[in-house]
Amino acid sequence: MSVSAFKATVLCHNCGTPLDGTLTNGTPICNQCIEMTTDITKEIPREASLTFCRNCDRWLQPPSSWTAAQPESRELLALCLKRLKGLSKVRLVDASFIWTEPHSRRIRIKVTVQGEAVGQTIIQQSFEVEYIVIATQCPDCAKSFTANTWRASVQIRQKVPHKKTFLYLEQLILRHNAHLDTISIQESRDGLDFFYSQRNHALKMLDFLASVTPCRHKRSEELISMDTHTAKKQYKFSYSVEIAPICRDDLVVLPPSIAKSNANISPLVLCTKVTNTLHFVDPNTLQTAEIPGSVYWRKQFPSLADASRLQEFIVLDIEPLGPVKGKFALADATVARVGDMGRNDTTYNIRTHLGGVLHPGDSAYGYYMVTSNFNNAYWDELDKDNLPDVILVKKHYPGRRKKRNRHWKLKRMALEHNLEDDPKVTKTDLDKAEQDYEQFLQELEEDTELRGTVNLYKRTVPQMPALPKTGDEMEASEEEGEGVPEIGVDELLDDLEDMSLGQDE
Repeated sequence: MSVSAFKATVLCHNCGTPLDGTLTNGTPICNQCIEMTTDITKEIPREASLTFCRNCDRWLQPPSSWTAAQPESRELLALCLKRLKGLSKVRLVDASFIWTEPHSRRIRIKVTVQGEAVGQTIIQQSFEVEYIVIATQCPDCAKSFTANTWRASVQIRQKVPHKKTFLYLEQLILRHNAHLDTISIQESRDGLDFFYSQRNHALKMLDFLASVTPCRHKRSEELISMDTHTAKKQYKFSYSVEIAPICRDDLVVLPPSIAKSNANISPLVLCTKVTNTLHFVDPNTLQTAEIPGSVYWRKQFPSLADASRLQEFIVLDIEPLGPVKGKFALADATVARVGDMGRNDTTYNIRTHLGGVLHPGDSAYGYYMVTSNFNNAYWDELDKDNLPDVILVKKHYPGRRKKRNRHWKLKRMALEHNLEDDPKVTKTDLDKAEQDYEQFLQELEEDTELRGTVNLYKRTVPQMPALPKTGDEMEASEEEGEGVPEIGVDELLDDLEDMSLGQDE
């Protein structure tokens, strides 16, 4: 006879089920009776409340934090579970939403937990909890209806005649989500204004601007109120940010001390890229220089000429010389001004850094130095006999149409105030802003490196069907589109409908 036959058998005192007496501890009771008679969730409430802001659709996370959460999302479920007292005494196994009518102001969830019952027995139970949604107004929304809406502002300015820098800065802000903490964004003739409810949000924007542009800032503060009993004061802070007035494709004369510290580079250089560092290249030697923003503000210098003074030239002949540095290739070129074609036979033999992209018959934009007169102290110190007649800047595509139906678009920031609402802005200013935006789009198409730093989206808006073209129109269209750079579909992102931003129409 086996040993197991001599095990003591006892009966469950509740239902009479035979149990192994050696495994019972104290009162004999089976697992089913334990689950039926023991409630491990008795200390967990079946009702609770959630506070919801009806203006900004955020939920209160005690004691004073407000967080955004979509209906039946993981974030909202986590917030509901944190509101349950006594849940920490058991082990959470599962939790899920139970459907309720959206306008009932009720949220129901089903919770499954495990816990220890009689005799160290682990049991699992499920229960339902109902939350009452209390609609209220968060402090940020309440403050928006008062005169003191903002506590900190960042005013970004740049003293240049165009807005291409701000268009590029806008795309960088959108790419890195640096605008999420703003409560208002306004556009002015000279730049952008960002308003914040907290000072640390403004300081975060200053750190971001310093990482992408050569800028400096000044701080000012205004006393709003003061408690005479506790001496507690409330201030408004304003940060004025100035961006260096050096832009891409600008012609610059470097101060002698800076040129000498950068391996004796020629003072007359072109600006090729602007980040938190200014990048320059000598078109005659391909020598480059990088000047950090901190160095620039210690020894400021203006640009000699900007992109508004560029003229169009025709490349008659070009001969590569061999040296190549990055995307630049040194070459000797023979060019003529487009305005001189048909009037005289004047040509110019120059050296250029665009030998890798220019070919005979191409057009290029450049600075005409023969008759130029500049009001610049560093320019007056240069040896005029050794200066080039023409400095080419970039390739030009004369067949490009200004208003093409692009298959891509850019996101724009939602502005509460724009130039169209300003009574001081004339139609000429609006046309100039539209022209700057078109030139910025063309630069994105031409420069692979530039558009790699911004987000481009697929245009999903259906285009109107075009009318059939005649033979002459089709031939002219083919000539216009020949050689014009395009952006590949693989470089575009899908348009996200849940982004609360405007669209480039």
